[in-house]
Amino acid sequence: MATITAMSPLRARLALKAQEAFVCRRCLHGPPSTSPSFRLLRNPRATLPVPPKPLRQPIRNHSRTQSTISSAHQPSSPLAALSQTISRQAAPSTTPQPSSFPSTSTPSVAYWLLASATSVFGIVVFGGLTRLTESGLSITEWRPVTGSFPPLDPQTWEAEFARYRQSPEFKMLNSSMTVDEFKKIYWMEWTHRLWGRVVGLTFLIPTVYFVARRRVSARMAVKLVGICGLIGFQGAIGWWMVKSGLKDDLLETGSHPRVSQYRLATHLGTAFVAYLAMLWNGLEILRENRLVRDPEAGLKLLETLRHPSLRTFRRSVAGLSGLIFVTAISGALVAGLDAGLVYNNFPWMGQNILPPKREMLDPFYSHTPDHSDLVWRNMFENPVLAQLDHRVLATTTFTAVLALWAYSRYSPAVQKLLPRSGKMGMLGLVHLVVLGISTLWFFVPTPLAAAHQAGALALLSGVVVLGGRVWVPQRTVRLVRHAVEQAQGKSGNLVARRGPDAMMRAKIARPVSV
Repeated sequence: MATITAMSPLRARLALKAQEAFVCRRCLHGPPSTSPSFRLLRNPRATLPVPPKPLRQPIRNHSRTQSTISSAHQPSSPLAALSQTISRQAAPSTTPQPSSFPSTSTPSVAYWLLASATSVFGIVVFGGLTRLTESGLSITEWRPVTGSFPPLDPQTWEAEFARYRQSPEFKMLNSSMTVDEFKKIYWMEWTHRLWGRVVGLTFLIPTVYFVARRRVSARMAVKLVGICGLIGFQGAIGWWMVKSGLKDDLLETGSHPRVSQYRLATHLGTAFVAYLAMLWNGLEILRENRLVRDPEAGLKLLETLRHPSLRTFRRSVAGLSGLIFVTAISGALVAGLDAGLVYNNFPWMGQNILPPKREMLDPFYSHTPDHSDLVWRNMFENPVLAQLDHRVLATTTFTAVLALWAYSRYSPAVQKLLPRSGKMGMLGLVHLVVLGISTLWFFVPTPLAAAHQAGALALLSGVVVLGGRVWVPQRTVRLVRHAVEQAQGKSGNLVARRGPDAMMRAKIARPVSV
């Protein structure tokens, strides 16, 4: 610029005209008073103001390095900046992209899962009432869509009643039944099936919504899809069970018209698995969110639960849950065989604690000439031995619950390390285990029999809740540790952004506590 001012006025004007071709648009279209060419044209002898030199200040090595790197990458012209932008967009990213699913599911998913589990609990109890009132075989067809609409006129009711008159149950037990009596059992079974459809829809639609909106983790999304498939499979098993009581060729000769005890146990077991999956995952989501909310306290709790002194207690809870599940399934075999009507006193079975050996191992139930299947056939098909097995399993469960409670109460290490929530869960499990013996004493009345089945599911729920409070999944530990690292990283980044001078000012301004 100094060479321009040394030229003649005419040559200076021509040189400035050529220079303006390389001046940015902001300078060209700005106010004339701020344009360097305007100032030089007005006074060719004038010189442009030289920017002041920066004051020499001590700069740290890392700051100098960062400023050098940033100045080296700073574009020298608008075209260079555009070229750098295009190259960044064209270059493939080498860093792994994070998953679109969050690390933890939202609490609303947990509340929905617990509400669905409550609905499944209700339909299990209502299904027991349907069986006790012998209403399960009143609908002889399986229509998943059109079966949602009940008969609304006398002609439709007569058609339904005509189909029921072809079933073995009507021919052998209810040959004198009228249409009005048929309506009572029909409404029971229709309500049970409609409730099952409602459970399926209220689980499928929210699952699609939560997965599509990324309200659940990737792992939880897979679990929800699996539970949806389990619910659909449960409906198919229900019809497979009912079908066993509608055909003569599926019934044993001279037997009472009822569904197969094997299919009944499968139907009930699948419902239990679906219920427990909803309950466990709902509680797991709430627990993860609670631990991540305060990660330092959560990590301390998890480290306490992972103490070697609690290992035996945790494994005992897992074994107890399996024992309770097997006991409940054996109860389904008793219900399918009507074995509760054989012996109605407890703990005696007749005159002794054990029934006669001839009744327990009856050759009538063996299907092979050499009686090689005598034992297992009697266990699953003989009402006497099926009831004895259920009594033994129930007594073992009762003893195991009390023994585990005593271990948690009187073991010094467990008493010290077990959190308060675990102690309350153990005490609730003791309260739930005392229900059931009165069912036999009063000759299996319908209300007490339904309460007996509800008590079994409640006991299973209690041990699952207890297990969720003392079990420590590795994934939960990783989530809490990651939350702790993130919290520590945020505090470290805050100190780095503020710098030593800002931290010194904050220390000076901080009031001194007396």
